[in-house]
Amino acid sequence: MVGSNQNKCSAGLAFAELDARSIRLLLFSTPWTEHSDAHFTEACGNCCRTDSSELAQGTYLSSGGPVGQGFGGATTAAPLDGISATYWNPASISDVQKQLGFGLGLVLPEMQTSSSAFGASGTSRAEPGVSAIPKISWVHREEGSRTTYAVGIHGVAGYRTNYAASTTNPLFTPQPNTVGTPGGFGSVHTEAQFLQLAPMISYAITENLSIGGGPTITLGDVTVDPFVFAAPDDADGTLQPRYPGGTGSRMHWGGGAQFGLYYVSDNHIHLGFSLKSTQRMEDFRYNSADELGLPRTVRTKMELPMILSWGAAYSGIEDLMIAVDLRYLDFENTDFWGGSGFNPDGSLIGLGMESVVSVSTGVQYDVSDDLTVRCGYMFTENPFPPAATMIAAAAPLFYQHQVSFGLTRKLSDSASVHMAYTYYPTNAMTGPIVTAAGAIPGSSVSTRAFVHMLNIGATIKY
Repeated sequence: MVGSNQNKCSAGLAFAELDARSIRLLLFSTPWTEHSDAHFTEACGNCCRTDSSELAQGTYLSSGGPVGQGFGGATTAAPLDGISATYWNPASISDVQKQLGFGLGLVLPEMQTSSSAFGASGTSRAEPGVSAIPKISWVHREEGSRTTYAVGIHGVAGYRTNYAASTTNPLFTPQPNTVGTPGGFGSVHTEAQFLQLAPMISYAITENLSIGGGPTITLGDVTVDPFVFAAPDDADGTLQPRYPGGTGSRMHWGGGAQFGLYYVSDNHIHLGFSLKSTQRMEDFRYNSADELGLPRTVRTKMELPMILSWGAAYSGIEDLMIAVDLRYLDFENTDFWGGSGFNPDGSLIGLGMESVVSVSTGVQYDVSDDLTVRCGYMFTENPFPPAATMIAAAAPLFYQHQVSFGLTRKLSDSASVHMAYTYYPTNAMTGPIVTAAGAIPGSSVSTRAFVHMLNIGATIKY
């Protein structure tokens, strides 16, 4: 049966009557030229379309911990607990009691991708599994002091997908090793995890206004296999280069800074602002191999984007807190995420993401002295242009809406437990298969995804 499927796929993609230019458009059998990027951009602009909503805040998580998650991430001016305060606004820790906070997020994306070209078509389902996201915070202020100290340890960004090679789905057919033979990426495994350590300090200039900031230390672990950010090599001399693997790496270091303002008026209006600088990372380096299995080192530049956040909240109604956040994420000017098309050597320049604005809202209500419930919603602009559908198939969190619910149960005067659930509704993208020479005429890639996220945690006040 496997042999039959392979023959069917080859027959669907290869035609004896194809002229030379059509053969060059076959997926990944393209000779790289200095004009490749221009062809890529022009072809994608003319041929792509998008069916529905696409990637949301990129791979950057919209909130920290179960309390902030249940509140929709709208915590720039609403520091509901230590984790949410240290995640978005270092100045707001002035409004948080002394405490330790712990949280764990479990993310389960469901994805499938279909593609078609030259009469062949197939559908593949990814198996990314569950990803765990840790959150820890410590907030401390001496009695009567204007200075508050805190440390946040947050999983801030990431994604994972895992597609098997296919004999029928053109996008995931094996990379070709003969000139003129059609092929795709083969099996695709991508994964990114970014953990951030953020010590910070806040000073209450007046009873109403606080200022805060501190350094951010970031650790990143990224897998991209095949490694399309390096030039394909032709070490076996077949004149058909192939991309190397991108799994043999380590955690990489980086850093930046954050700054915030927090204001509370006498009539219970809260205002907040924060800036997270671009996180500059060392080059991501991989111990790979060429087509003959000989050592080859490949690398790419990767950063996390600058983020600006504005927030407003109101707590003037008894037992009720409402808030809204406006956020700007500068993906377009960030290495790896921004930039589009291919370099002359065939390596991918970047994911082609554009900078976006997102809006988060949250409502919290104290049902009783021991029970608090909350809900939230986030909408974000679409950072992926339609041309990036083929690339976005490797990112499992391409959502545009999120709906969250959460609660807190007070166990004692010093201990509380929290839980939140977030659902990212099904989204879909559709566009053409694209090579460095342009979009393959009549080809199509469609990818769909939805995400479940569960957050649990606890707070201990002292």
